[in-house]
Amino acid sequence: MKTMFAAPDPGLLRLRTSVRAVIGVGLAVIAAELCGLALPASITGGLAALLAFFNVADPTVRRQMVTTVLLPVAGLPVLTLATVLHDRPLLRDAAFLAVVVCGVYARRWGPRGTALGIFAFMMFFATQFLHAVPDRLPQLYVAVLLAVASAGAVRFGWCMERRTPPSAAPAPPLPGRGLARTSTRQAFQCLVACALALGVGQAISDERWYWAVGTAWWIFVNTASRGETMVRGFRRVLGTVAGIGAGLLVAVPLHGAPLPSVLLAAVCVFGIFYTAALSYSWMMFFVTVMAGLLYGLLGVLDPGLLALRFQQTMVGAFAAAIAVTVVLPVTTHASTDAWIQRALLCVRRCTEEATRRSAGDADADPAAPVAELELLLGRVRTSLGPLVHPLSPLRARKARALRVIELLDDCARQVRGLTETAGGPEASRDERLTAACRRVEAAVEGLLARAPERAPVPAAPAAEAHHHHGVERALAHLHALERALAGLAAPLKSHPSAPLPSS
Repeated sequence: MKTMFAAPDPGLLRLRTSVRAVIGVGLAVIAAELCGLALPASITGGLAALLAFFNVADPTVRRQMVTTVLLPVAGLPVLTLATVLHDRPLLRDAAFLAVVVCGVYARRWGPRGTALGIFAFMMFFATQFLHAVPDRLPQLYVAVLLAVASAGAVRFGWCMERRTPPSAAPAPPLPGRGLARTSTRQAFQCLVACALALGVGQAISDERWYWAVGTAWWIFVNTASRGETMVRGFRRVLGTVAGIGAGLLVAVPLHGAPLPSVLLAAVCVFGIFYTAALSYSWMMFFVTVMAGLLYGLLGVLDPGLLALRFQQTMVGAFAAAIAVTVVLPVTTHASTDAWIQRALLCVRRCTEEATRRSAGDADADPAAPVAELELLLGRVRTSLGPLVHPLSPLRARKARALRVIELLDDCARQVRGLTETAGGPEASRDERLTAACRRVEAAVEGLLARAPERAPVPAAPAAEAHHHHGVERALAHLHALERALAGLAAPLKSHPSAPLPSS
């Protein structure tokens, strides 16, 4: 815990985001209470506000605003359907699975599709959690609308970010159409996982089966391969177990006391947002504790309920593992290769922009692709996570993955340094920078196997070199970048199971 909360937070972005989420969720709940809404409606409003903060991850403020406005458009019809079908189990289950498929398939449309799909799913989930009936629909409508308005007011009216990078970029589609797309494959995988979780979950409990479906659903969010899904399922179970233990020590003794329960729920909201980018297990810890507190407020919490939560979580995790293994599996290698290629293309764009900048083009902006490279490297690390996991038995692949991460991180360091030094006025008079940038581009194309063989780009003649401090620093970064790209040839071009040659 100490290491988690002491982790680097550049610009205090995670801290500000977490505080803003607590204020927005709190405002949504307060607004619902001031309107005289019942406790289930207030909880629905708090959940809707939390989702509006957590899942709206468009790259610009304008797009975030549009997505936030569209949340009720996607969520209220699903909320209505789930409530109307509450006492019709077969139709309810079929509708729930239809929402699962549509919600996953919507991810092909990027951050907006992902956010709307998650919001729709969670509206159906919330009606099961709260046992909502049609008579409560007007209050639920008001609560959701108030929540989205409150979240929007806090997000866009206070401490607004000009550009908020997504916490986890959507997976790149595999080449082709139809079943070759990751979103299409995941729609089938998630359908099978949720159907299996629903059936087994209902066999265990007619009332709390939805936790198994929710577990299976969330395991598939922001994953792209079989390995990622397996690791995410393990981490979800780990965080849930820890949260149940904390719930026994904290939530159960409170017996639903309103003030301490609400205050601790606010702490959990903060913890969810503060740890989400760092550890899925810690995020699930806070989610589980908060769920226990909400059950306490509803007057149904006891140790047996927490034990049932554990059982349903295990069911959902196993269902996801089975589905991702046998239904149109996407291998870790295929997913990782797609992310690495995107990262290498981004490196090439950085050097192209640096080349233009060094030639005196004032419109060249290498800073933009550098920022994109940081996000892509984060996804590369996530995709390689199953291979570098401490429990991974694949030693050769683990060594290869660690080597790729090390070299790509080195590429990012050199690109950042190049961006800082390539814009000096003396750079435009030194052809060595242009030649070195072209060699980097050729090295990237060689790794991608996208271009025909070409003659090496020679260095500029010594007589034309201008020895300026900025130029020499830029050249040093470019030469180091060349070496890092050359080093990537061994782990990327050889067989994944072959041991790496000693360096």
